[in-house]
Amino acid sequence: MEETTLTGILKQSAGKFPSHRSLSVSGKFDLTHSKLQQLVDQAASILISNGVHPGDVIALTFPNTIEFVIMFLAVIRARATAAPLNSAYTQEEFEFYLSDSESKILLTSQEGNQSAQSAASKLSISHITATFSHLDEKLTLSAQSESGALLDSLPANDPLDVALFLHTSGTTSRPKGVPLTQQNLAASVQNIISVYKLTESDSTVLVLPLFHVHGLLAGLLSSLGAGAAVTLPAAGRFSASTFWPDMIKYNATWYTAVPTIHQIILERHLSHPEECYPKLRFIRSCSASLAPTILTRLEEAFGAPVLEAYAMTEASHLMCSNPLPENGGHKSGSVGKPVGQEMAILDENGVQQAENVNGEVCIRGLNVTKGYKNNPEANKSAYKFGWFHTGDVGYLDSEGYLHLVGRIKELINRGGEKISPIEVDAVLLSHPDVAQAVSFGVPDDKYGEEINCAIIPRDGSTIDEAEILRFCKKNLATFKVPKKVFITDAVPKTASGKIQRRLVAEHFLSQISAAKVPKFGA
Repeated sequence: MEETTLTGILKQSAGKFPSHRSLSVSGKFDLTHSKLQQLVDQAASILISNGVHPGDVIALTFPNTIEFVIMFLAVIRARATAAPLNSAYTQEEFEFYLSDSESKILLTSQEGNQSAQSAASKLSISHITATFSHLDEKLTLSAQSESGALLDSLPANDPLDVALFLHTSGTTSRPKGVPLTQQNLAASVQNIISVYKLTESDSTVLVLPLFHVHGLLAGLLSSLGAGAAVTLPAAGRFSASTFWPDMIKYNATWYTAVPTIHQIILERHLSHPEECYPKLRFIRSCSASLAPTILTRLEEAFGAPVLEAYAMTEASHLMCSNPLPENGGHKSGSVGKPVGQEMAILDENGVQQAENVNGEVCIRGLNVTKGYKNNPEANKSAYKFGWFHTGDVGYLDSEGYLHLVGRIKELINRGGEKISPIEVDAVLLSHPDVAQAVSFGVPDDKYGEEINCAIIPRDGSTIDEAEILRFCKKNLATFKVPKKVFITDAVPKTASGKIQRRLVAEHFLSQISAAKVPKFGA
């Protein structure tokens, strides 16, 4: 039973490696696996004593702090549902997410979050703060009773308990609520541990926000489940200036990030190189397409294989990954092989496609959500022919590696020619003076859609639109060459660092009449 729940996996890990480091806040303190487990059980007991029942949804909004980790795991241990939220949301956004998830309690740090608290107050949701003192290794909740009495025993967790509630990014419509069970999370953690051979000897520095499934599952929970160690940056978020010092100090063996952060790390390496870098087993990239040029630069700079992966919230994160070198080749431009689940490429009639033939990527397995919350229309289109439909277009090659072409709704249809924005991005990023690039479709009277792109030049570069177009004409078929190039210093991204082409298109189209594209804080 323990292997089918996330809490069971973490309990087993703490039992095997009680004195091993589990969690550090950089430069401040370390916790062992047994101490973390003890803190989680105590916090779960306090929550239950304060009226938290199985199935209650508890919203959490914190930076990447020790309080978040303990309280997230405590909520799940109490058989309640954790709903992590981005602390940068506006009050209106908090109102939507708190209401849509039907949250009963809002958990924050002692400093609080005014937007979240105002939203919770408006919705009559109670607010509790959590504070950890590393001097006596004690967590205090504002709702804690004076006696501080703890339960003699905690209820057993069930594989079907809904442990995590997240929302999709909403690339094409309003965000959809995704309930994930203990079993979903356990399956995903086991898949991640298995494909990357994570052990108690591994160590990583967390660079991604924990309100997002990538950082939460791949960075934090899989490490804890393997008996490995995680370091949280002192600032509670990614910082390019502290990343390598933290990686070196805590003997990191790997890290996982989105392409945007990989590019920032590369830029930092070029402008402020470290005297030496840690010996990494691998570098992992996920949540958006990694251009082959960036992959090559990362491998050359840091001397480690870069393994691109493919994931989504509905699959409790991981679906595919390139293998470690000892388990097979990693293919630039491919997101690897399916991990721990079935995968098929289907046409619109549900017919499985042959090798190298495009279709919709579909999956099924223990890690996949059973359905969106209160959204029968979305469930009807997502679950057909016995498979979950990802909305992504791709093909499997002769060796079983998946190659993504793009989102069904992001493919650019120029006069009947389907253009993959991922392919155009890869060409743009292969130019030595281009730091970041994103291509996107825009309405066009003649062709229905045309392709545009936004370029962030490398520091010190004077590259212009004419040079980009010349380069594209040399490396792309004529119909794939962007009609317009925006030279800028930033593009809009989601809080987790993802680029949503629809939002990028809206941003730059709104500026099309301006003489100069303004900076957009990403």
